[in-house]
Amino acid sequence: MADHEGQPERISEAEYAVMDVLWKHSPLSASDVCDKVCGERGWSLATVKTLLSRLVAKQALATQPEGKRFLYSPLIARADYVGTESRRLVDRLFGGRAAPLFAHLAQTEALTSDDIAEIEALLQELKQ
Repeated sequence: MADHEGQPERISEAEYAVMDVLWKHSPLSASDVCDKVCGERGWSLATVKTLLSRLVAKQALATQPEGKRFLYSPLIARADYVGTESRRLVDRLFGGRAAPLFAHLAQTEALTSDDIAEIEALLQELKQ
């Protein structure tokens, strides 16, 4: 399933927590994923299975049978997903322009001096 822009469907914050585990370690079973997220989030194995099913339906995860269980692996790269979500944020909140986003972050003092140094380095790379 894709949204109207031809990009993968949006992933909820809970689904992102599952994807984060699978981007770091895969393939994993549902119980392996639960071992990594259930305690900190107060989730049950049933919750994890529901989230995994949604992610499979959104074509974000692939499944492969292993005996009586399934192993899950990401179909989308973290960098691709982050890039798509970043573009959606800039489009929705800042009219598709990055400069107002940086201005907003600077005005709200959300950027540390290290952040500013990283941004300056990236801008220098882009100019070359």
